[in-house]
Amino acid sequence: MQNKEYSFHYAEMNDIDSLMNLIEMVRGSFPALETAEQMSDCKQIVITCMNCQTALCMKHNAEIVGILLFSAESAELIFLAVHPGHRRKGIAEVLIEKMLALILEDAEISVCTFRENDIKGKGPRALYKKFGFREAELVTLYDYPFQKLVLRRKQ
Repeated sequence: MQNKEYSFHYAEMNDIDSLMNLIEMVRGSFPALETAEQMSDCKQIVITCMNCQTALCMKHNAEIVGILLFSAESAELIFLAVHPGHRRKGIAEVLIEKMLALILEDAEISVCTFRENDIKGKGPRALYKKFGFREAELVTLYDYPFQKLVLRRKQ
């Protein structure tokens, strides 16, 4: 991404309101964010990731327009979202590249996303496959059908 209006940052506590505003904006696309209790749980996960420096964000001027949460310990991409008005500008790719640089190269990285026949899965699946993620087992989370994708960087 060669756009000076966008900048990468580790999320910090003073970003929490902006991060939660972005998550609130996109929550309809995530079955795990349907209730107030789930949003509260999400906020705690964001804070935990911030404390572990595993909450990454992209800013456009001062506004957070992209967020990626991951666990370095379990090598899992937990959450990725981009502001609808800033999609298709390489934000998600930058966030994934930064995450990959922070996870051990021999780790098998996983992400749960929508299944192939789910209309919500078209964009996310294409993005993950671009990075080499491959289909793994089918799972159900939050009473919704998902599929686990894995990335094995070292064979």
